[in-house]
Amino acid sequence: MKLNTPKDQRLVGYFSMEIGLDEKLPTYSGGLGVLAGDTIKSAADLRVPLVGVSLVHDKGYFYQTINNGEQGELPVDWKKEELLKPLEEEVTVEVEGRTVKVKAWEYIVKGFKEYEVPVIFLDTDVEGNSDYDRSLTRFLYGGDQKYRLCQEIVLGIGGLKMLNQLGYTGILKYHLNEGHAALLGLELLEELNGDLDKARKKCVFTTHTPVPAGHDKFPVELVRGVLPRFPFDMEGILDDEGRVNMTLLGLVFSRYVNGVAKSHKEVSRKMFPDYPIDSVTNGVHASTWASDSFIELFDKHIAGWRKDNFCLRYAEGIPSSEVWRAHAKSKDALVELVNQKAKAGFHPERFTIGFARRFTSYKRPLLLFRDIDRLNRIAEKYGDIQVVFAGKAHPKDFRGKELIKKVFEIKKKLSPKINLVFLDNYDMYMAKILVSGVDLWLNTPLRPKEASGTSGMKAAVNGVPSLSVLDGWWIEGCIENVTGWSIGPQPDQQLDGNTDEIDARDLYNKLESSVLPMFYGDRQKWVKIMKHSIAINASFFNTHRMIQQYVLNAYFH
Repeated sequence: MKLNTPKDQRLVGYFSMEIGLDEKLPTYSGGLGVLAGDTIKSAADLRVPLVGVSLVHDKGYFYQTINNGEQGELPVDWKKEELLKPLEEEVTVEVEGRTVKVKAWEYIVKGFKEYEVPVIFLDTDVEGNSDYDRSLTRFLYGGDQKYRLCQEIVLGIGGLKMLNQLGYTGILKYHLNEGHAALLGLELLEELNGDLDKARKKCVFTTHTPVPAGHDKFPVELVRGVLPRFPFDMEGILDDEGRVNMTLLGLVFSRYVNGVAKSHKEVSRKMFPDYPIDSVTNGVHASTWASDSFIELFDKHIAGWRKDNFCLRYAEGIPSSEVWRAHAKSKDALVELVNQKAKAGFHPERFTIGFARRFTSYKRPLLLFRDIDRLNRIAEKYGDIQVVFAGKAHPKDFRGKELIKKVFEIKKKLSPKINLVFLDNYDMYMAKILVSGVDLWLNTPLRPKEASGTSGMKAAVNGVPSLSVLDGWWIEGCIENVTGWSIGPQPDQQLDGNTDEIDARDLYNKLESSVLPMFYGDRQKWVKIMKHSIAINASFFNTHRMIQQYVLNAYFH
């Protein structure tokens, strides 16, 4: 059996501004990049002939420090030459009339049967480039609008040129993971002598968020200066305010477009009514996110689960005592991490809630503490509660930084029965310990702004149920009192009153009526929900199923 596919037989080029493959390789900021990494890992497991393309980000996103609740940001210190293989090939792109040289590095992702998927990291830190141009692949989501636009030229236009230069000449589909790579369409159009229909047949576009910050928009004057050959006369690429919208550009250049959950498809269709938009619900790479104890458990009881994640449905048959023992080992690892980093006095027998994601307003990280007096009373009545928070706020998201600071202020107001900790510099290593070690995963986005969400899926692989607002993937994954619990009204119900107040009240009601009494009073029933989380949710919400859908609906359709 071939362990690799020749370059000219690679059929899919997967373009993403960030790709998270390993915490040692800090070329990601959060969910979008980790999803991209999980997708590539599943492609390797399932032998999908794909090649990934991103930027090298040799100073990372940022290293987060917390001092008296204040977030600080430092460059990430990592050496690309220790983790990546330098490639000899070089291409150029035009930026503001300058010729910018682009080199590349290679990282090989191996599937569980050793099939290889290459990931190409583009780099402008090349001798002969100006200091500014050398910096273009330095920081992920750093700099101003001009810096971002230049990065997108390198990713989209430079990335396509680099694939051709490296010999990846048989690509049938270019998958644009969000609008950052949409400029690929311009280079492709030039290759195809201006045939837009042919270009569209070769592009797949995935939109990942309804939040405005996820849709890059650039003033026409800026684009004219940085990219003079941009086709401003192309229909449908300017928004209502006359700005170049990279999501619209991606839509124009793609025959197949999808949102990342069924509900997100409907939201996206309302945002972009002129385009047919499908849905492929996100997933996670199960063997990456399962803790060591659950990998051991699955290897023992579920043959073939790594290749066919749907086999996880057989988790229902694993003895409950073994599931609980595996969870206890995962929780011990979390308690050790928390106590080591924060000297928090966490205890493995106490009920533990996890909340870890980007800190920004629409995620509503403080909803759990909307009524601190009531939360204190719940803990006094039903049992101790431990809460682990983690996540970064974008350096320019000052409201997000304020929310982090408030976590530290809230801690002072909590009952001794509630232990709250915030762990700094959240990364993939920490995420794996959190999603497997907590007892409950909490997610409280403001509807309908959660396109999908994947952290709860990672928790489900480890038998950790979710308590979440019915938005994104949880609309599909929540079976009340079976796989977890919902917060707030059904998606089609109209809210009568303050959304935060209604959702917080429901959150407290669920903790009181279902979650805490079951955790502390009915271990057998709790473990049954853990097994349902694996058998029903982890068996479906994985990137193996997801990439199979892309293969069938988008790549080779």
